[in-house]
Amino acid sequence: MKYIDGFRNPLAAKKIIERIEVLANLLKASGRKVSIMEVCGTHTMAIARFGIRNILPENIDLISGPGCPVCVTEAGYIDAAINLAKAGAVIVTFGDMINVPGSDESLAQCRANGALIEVVYSPSAAIKLARQFPEKNVVFLAVGFETTTAPMPAVIQIAEGEGIRNLSLLTAFKLVPPALKALMTDPELKIDSFLCPAHVSAIIGADAYKPFTGKEGVPCVVAGFEPLDILMAIDGILNQLVRNEASVENQYNRVVKPEGNLKAQALMDEYLQPVDARWRGLGLLPLSGLGLKNEFERFDAEKKHGITVKKGKEPSGCLCGEVIKGKSKPTSCPLFARGCTPDHAVGPCMVSSEGSCAAYYKYSL
Repeated sequence: MKYIDGFRNPLAAKKIIERIEVLANLLKASGRKVSIMEVCGTHTMAIARFGIRNILPENIDLISGPGCPVCVTEAGYIDAAINLAKAGAVIVTFGDMINVPGSDESLAQCRANGALIEVVYSPSAAIKLARQFPEKNVVFLAVGFETTTAPMPAVIQIAEGEGIRNLSLLTAFKLVPPALKALMTDPELKIDSFLCPAHVSAIIGADAYKPFTGKEGVPCVVAGFEPLDILMAIDGILNQLVRNEASVENQYNRVVKPEGNLKAQALMDEYLQPVDARWRGLGLLPLSGLGLKNEFERFDAEKKHGITVKKGKEPSGCLCGEVIKGKSKPTSCPLFARGCTPDHAVGPCMVSSEGSCAAYYKYSL
């Protein structure tokens, strides 16, 4: 408890906010309005929960990026999973995917109509279900950024060791750095800095953001999730902008190392390879995902079942793609808090517990 209290100390927060105000005024004097993009859904929730966006000076704007893996997974992936379920496969998924809309229905609706769709809390549960239903094809919905991807090779290792042949992965792994590159080079966006993700950084390391800094780059600061973590990161970003610098700062060095988790990286490199991947809002990004290497294709659900994940149809009127890209805020969507609420979500940004729309709805209304 003392540890948490140390990162929620009101007096310490007040001092950092005062420094932020001084730096913001220096930037304002030179006519600068600063856009800081957080690239982590947990940061988005923490920023909303602690009211950080509301206490910042008017020329400092926090915008949410593609930090929610559920949100950036396109409708076509859900369609593919539903089609496999209707063909008799046992679909295994984390709970945050169950209500995400596909082109015509969600996994929850498909399950209500009799499909075998199991919600689990660990990838290892897919192994247990494959043992339990040896006569059925068991497909695990392998969705996530580097943090969620890292444990997945262990599932393949166990399946190989036990000779399990009825288990496969429908992969939608995403890599954060290629998304940052796409955002930086998008002429429609003006991003002055990145508040870099904590969980992902624990895997890939703080040094992974060095390509986005330097003379033509922007400040990148890795932060934790407590109020002081985030405020110190904003303070660090503004300090760099005032000095016209752009480097990587690791404000979360109690968890994140410069090189990251080398064991996790080695395990991913052994089983997975970079592939082109489609992102909601960002489109097809070269080498922005991970797929199974050819020698493990017997665990690849697309190849095993002869299917292709297609683009799918986005909900009419939904601006999730624009929100994910940082071009629009949730409140700009005509459906927000009207046709789209947590109890009746139209788009994934309202469905997911890490979605920008869910954060705004829960803490800003």
